[in-house]
Amino acid sequence: MSDPTRTLTVNLLVLPESFPGALYCLHELLGQAGRTWEPITGEPEAATCRFVPRMVSVTGTPAPSPAGPVIAVEAPLHAPPDPDIVIVTDLGLPADFDPRGQWAEEAGWLRRMHAGGAVVCSICSGSLFLAEAGLLDGIEATTHWAVAPLFRDYYPSVKLRPERILCPAGPEHRIVTAGGASTWSELGLYLVARFAGETEARRMAKVFVLGDKSDGQLPFAAMARPRQHEDAAIERAQIWIADNYAAESPVTRMSEVAGLPERTFSRRFRKATGYSPVEYVQALRLEEAKQMLETTAIAVDSVAEAVGYADPVHFRRIFKRDVGTTPTRYRQMFATMGAGFF
Repeated sequence: MSDPTRTLTVNLLVLPESFPGALYCLHELLGQAGRTWEPITGEPEAATCRFVPRMVSVTGTPAPSPAGPVIAVEAPLHAPPDPDIVIVTDLGLPADFDPRGQWAEEAGWLRRMHAGGAVVCSICSGSLFLAEAGLLDGIEATTHWAVAPLFRDYYPSVKLRPERILCPAGPEHRIVTAGGASTWSELGLYLVARFAGETEARRMAKVFVLGDKSDGQLPFAAMARPRQHEDAAIERAQIWIADNYAAESPVTRMSEVAGLPERTFSRRFRKATGYSPVEYVQALRLEEAKQMLETTAIAVDSVAEAVGYADPVHFRRIFKRDVGTTPTRYRQMFATMGAGFF
């Protein structure tokens, strides 16, 4: 498992008008980055940093919300350390709300954090707080479409782009605004991709099943960690196939490496790993194919050949059956995750 030495403090700012949903979703997503992939798949973690999220407010005490549930605030606003990232989520505001002069203490604190180098983010109507703090003057920003009239009335200097889902702006993109409340997932994956790496962002999208789900859940699945066992012959075969999954007649070759008759090998392999040998080889091949589709522009037929399928039509059929979508569609879903925001 990788051991990232860098940690980023993320303050999720709780205002009196804050809804709890996006706060808790981001807390979980960011808190689990770099911590979930290895327990599920057995592969080493890839995150280049970890996040330490916490709910903060002026008082540091549990806060009622417009939705009803009390928000479990974890620290006062001014508690050290200063955050690397600040996020303000969606706010429950009346139709005639006038934001001018609101949140004076929090706005002053936010300006200081931003001046000190923090990346400041908002979701949905939380962008009004950033505007009131004076951080959106003269730059592009997005928000929920229903909040656009308030910007026109009170913050006309903001270059509002309500059609955008995410809008990184300002020097070094240290201000990031997101659209409606559900865009917590896009903002969260953006931050993971930006700070912990695009590989980690793709992994978190798979773990949390985030993104286009029109093809169902299978495109988000990964090969589960084989169960632990003490069968030395089977372990030799697993070590060999990890480097030779594209070999011809792989099950026969694995049984030879294990020193077992093929029928005996197949029985012991399933007992030891939970997979049949054929399932195991196919899973390894498809995981490598998915990795290539995510990270390269290699043609699908060449991907098929590289992972051991001489017939690209057969590869496409196996891929569609086990992954739930075509190789081309899979590439569209995951290849540019994170990259398109920069």
